[in-house]
Amino acid sequence: MKELMGRRVNVRARNHVGRVALHWAAGTGHEQAVRLLLEHEALVDDADVFGVNALLLSAWFRHLRIVQILVSFGAKVHCENKDVLTLLHCAAQKGHVPVLVYMMEDLEDVALDQADKLGRTAFHRAAEHGQLEALDFLVGSGCDQGVKDKEGNTALHLAAGRGHLAVLQRLVHLGLDLEERNAEGLTALHAAVEGAHADCVQLLLDAGSDANALTQKKLSCLHYAALRGCEDVARALIRAGGCTQVADHRGTSPMHLAVRHNRPALVQLLIDAHSDLDATDHRQQTPLHLAAEHACQEAAELLLVMGVDLNLTDKQGKTALAVAARGNHVSLVDMIIKADRFYRWKKDHLSCRDSHDHATKSLTFKQDHRQETRQLRSILWRLASRHLRPHEWKRLAYSWEFTEAHVAAIEQQWTGTRSYQEHGHRMLLIWLHGVAVAGENLGRALFEGLVAIGRRDLAESIRKKANAEPSGPRGCTTM
Repeated sequence: MKELMGRRVNVRARNHVGRVALHWAAGTGHEQAVRLLLEHEALVDDADVFGVNALLLSAWFRHLRIVQILVSFGAKVHCENKDVLTLLHCAAQKGHVPVLVYMMEDLEDVALDQADKLGRTAFHRAAEHGQLEALDFLVGSGCDQGVKDKEGNTALHLAAGRGHLAVLQRLVHLGLDLEERNAEGLTALHAAVEGAHADCVQLLLDAGSDANALTQKKLSCLHYAALRGCEDVARALIRAGGCTQVADHRGTSPMHLAVRHNRPALVQLLIDAHSDLDATDHRQQTPLHLAAEHACQEAAELLLVMGVDLNLTDKQGKTALAVAARGNHVSLVDMIIKADRFYRWKKDHLSCRDSHDHATKSLTFKQDHRQETRQLRSILWRLASRHLRPHEWKRLAYSWEFTEAHVAAIEQQWTGTRSYQEHGHRMLLIWLHGVAVAGENLGRALFEGLVAIGRRDLAESIRKKANAEPSGPRGCTTM
């Protein structure tokens, strides 16, 4: 540096963001370089394009000695950058207590509660960035603990939102209002849930925060938990009395959000907490409508097993089945038809206790991949792809009490001269599910169905082939 200065280098030369050599010397804590530059006409308050000078940088990077040197050379201690961050803000955010002590004890007229561009004081900054020692020092210096930023956030909101447990605990012990709302109506508990900070959520709940507090848009903490998919947070809220039935200003419940964002674990938790599974939002959509619309199979399975109302329609007059068909969500279409057929059958067999117990045990509407049904599924595929004529699958479906809506939903996927083969195959697999759940003889039911549509020849042929198999498919031994 001395050699370059001897060659009359420009010590005030700037780079593309307006920084000079003094910025680097101060930011990296090189005392001799700072002194040398200041002794050779470097400007002590030179700021870059962001309004940052050497004093702010030295506080930011925790260099107390550099701060003292710059002040001794006449640096303005009340400087600020373009975001209105002061020396106090920088030291508090970085948790550099020695700089804070120096400012409060050795400098004059330090504005303890000066706000930055966001309306945040040094106390806010310390809380937001988890700087417990700095926060304690500011409290001891008499800062305003209840001050809000421009968005209405207190230090409690900022610490909870960032997940700073130790700072949050200190703020709670200081007695800050747990139910203070920001501009959007969020409490600190909302902020902790939105940030998915389970430990902070539990701390606030233990301290007495209201689990049912609503924002201006009527969003509960449970809504935010559903959005983030935080099962542990949601469980803590429910345990603390968080209501699962609350709907926001658009009629959206936590269950709607959990389904829409495909959070099956959270859906199960809300089911266990007795959520309203048929609640409708502003579009009159139930959670199942949303599962159908967004192809959320796991969530749909949980809802279907619980026996949700499949006849409810949205504002367009569409059931969940129609919504799934419109979106070409084939697996969901088949699952909903299986469920509809099962609950229709169940309604007619309520008096049959044994059948009822058999049917509800290990209930599922997912695609069947079991080894014990593989051979029968193979027979059904050959039946649909080789033997059933066009439209015969429909006749067969109606004979087995498929509804018009069921047939239309199946037929909506795929079109073409041979699409009936795929449609027939899907119908047969749906039928297989119902017969198996009901505990009926699969072979006999298939034989009788084919006879009913005038295909006795086909029924006899399949029975002969099945009987010829040494280990015929389960349920087909009487074909």
